[in-house]
Amino acid sequence: MSDSFTQEQLSKFAEEIRTQGYTIVPDVLSPDFVSKAKIALEEAINKEAEYHQGTDYKDYGMVLLCSLYDRIFVELFDNQKLTGVFNTVLGEGCIVYAYTSSSMPPNKTNFSRRIHVDSPRIIPNYITNMGATILLDDFTEENGATYFLPYSQEREAMPSEEEFYSKGKRLIAKAGTVWFFNARIWHAGGDNKTQQWRHALTINMVRPWMKQRIDIPRAMSHIDLSWASEQAKQKLGFLAQVPANYDEYYAPPELRKFKQKTE
Repeated sequence: MSDSFTQEQLSKFAEEIRTQGYTIVPDVLSPDFVSKAKIALEEAINKEAEYHQGTDYKDYGMVLLCSLYDRIFVELFDNQKLTGVFNTVLGEGCIVYAYTSSSMPPNKTNFSRRIHVDSPRIIPNYITNMGATILLDDFTEENGATYFLPYSQEREAMPSEEEFYSKGKRLIAKAGTVWFFNARIWHAGGDNKTQQWRHALTINMVRPWMKQRIDIPRAMSHIDLSWASEQAKQKLGFLAQVPANYDEYYAPPELRKFKQKTE
């Protein structure tokens, strides 16, 4: 199995995202990576519950910033299949806007259950925000697989529940699959009717001139990332930091904080 997609494959995925608003790509992650990421994610969910002093909050199961918790969530950006699709649609300089989990607790749902989009802006023929839901478990009808409405990415008004659920599709797919989507597509989580967690990660990427939801370089400033690849740090926004003072602004190119492409 190749570690990256061909240009022909990438062009096909990008065209599907441009036209129907999404593409579903199997086997992006190896079974070994999926297994390790699930263990790390469960630990991160428990740590966030400790921060909230319990599980009674609307985002229970949604880790706010996965890269804070385990190096495997940083190493994910070395996956050329994952980054290749993002780069083809948004340009090589794209950076993380949000990096959360999309896990569903046993016998429950969560805040994702509402019909929603992940980006407020519509610019015709120009995608500013693109998502990837990364399946760490099989998604089934029973465990809350995501609903989505194809071709809805340029619709400003929310579709009615009748239209959404009658014309929409569900993300029924195997672990290791990635659902890449225009962040403007209307979608909703389901209800987990099983006794087990249903785990996934969701990454939203944006153009590098846009702000991140959380300032990831500042949030991770206490973490030694000397082992991380330049590609991973670039995707997390470490090469797109705004200068904080005159000295940083006038620094030589190799010392500047913003030193990447700006598609």
